[in-house]
Amino acid sequence: MTEIGSSSQPTEPANLFRPPDDTFENAFWGPNGLRAGWRLLIAYLIYRCALYGVDVARNLGLDKVPHGRAFSAFAPGPIFRDEMFIFLACLIASWVMAKIEGRRIADYGLPAKGFLGGRFWLGLLIGFASVSALMIGLHFSGAYHFGGFALHGRDAWRFGAAWGVAFIFVGFREEFYTRGYALFTATTGLGFWAAALLTSGWFLYLHSTNSGENLVGLCATAAVSVLFCIFILKTGDLWLPIGFHAAWDWGLTYFYGVPDSGLAPGGRLFNSTLSGPEWLSGGSDGPEASWLCLILIAVLCVATLLLFRKNKYPNPDAVPDPRHRKAEPAAKLSPEVPQES
Repeated sequence: MTEIGSSSQPTEPANLFRPPDDTFENAFWGPNGLRAGWRLLIAYLIYRCALYGVDVARNLGLDKVPHGRAFSAFAPGPIFRDEMFIFLACLIASWVMAKIEGRRIADYGLPAKGFLGGRFWLGLLIGFASVSALMIGLHFSGAYHFGGFALHGRDAWRFGAAWGVAFIFVGFREEFYTRGYALFTATTGLGFWAAALLTSGWFLYLHSTNSGENLVGLCATAAVSVLFCIFILKTGDLWLPIGFHAAWDWGLTYFYGVPDSGLAPGGRLFNSTLSGPEWLSGGSDGPEASWLCLILIAVLCVATLLLFRKNKYPNPDAVPDPRHRKAEPAAKLSPEVPQES
């Protein structure tokens, strides 16, 4: 840390305005501007105000706006509406914080140029392939049975498209809410891996209120959150996890017709059933609570770390406060992200 008034460096005029005791500065200001904890608190308060404004626009009571995945009904229409409005509140809060901090929404992991781009489609492909591998494994182990078609013809296409749109917004909202501004800001204060664990704990809490969840299912929820953080670390933004998230939920709920995080689907393609021991089938939680799912997530984490050697998150140019850069180096963020001296 550069000492004020040292012989090797001239005293900067800005230093004259610092309090003689740096206790205040240490509590509120760090190498990257306002400390991460205060920024997260301000962002949350703005989010709550934005959520209230969105709620007023919907002419509903604030207590009726769902949080986590406590949807008004687990069907495409209610999910689309609820997730779209909550995502809008998150976007407003992040936009306001970007203006306050002199950053961009892209710095928080959502660059507009990536919308429906290659990483999003790659996420869709990997997500559906992964959930298919899980369900095929459960089928051959005797825990999952397809049954006959529950929907035919036009209804099958209509529900498939409706669930697809709904789960794309689930991906947008859950990823941006838990791993957008929050992950970036926590990373600037704690480093990437600590921030990944912190946001994964928040993601776990949001899912803990779902009916039908069990302990193994909650462990899988935390594990998949870490997987999504690894996706972000290696690709640089949220587009791959958004695509993966949407395809995974669509595959579980609509295509394979099983409970998703303890939520039973309506309008599914197959009249499928689960049977066998709970450790294998997942019980009321669904396949996400199967030990096979935990193994699959672990394999995906290791494969991603091995296949993508270079870390691309966060953007090192976005980490220091653009208007109040200091001489001190920022805290180490990830092993391969260069630090500003």
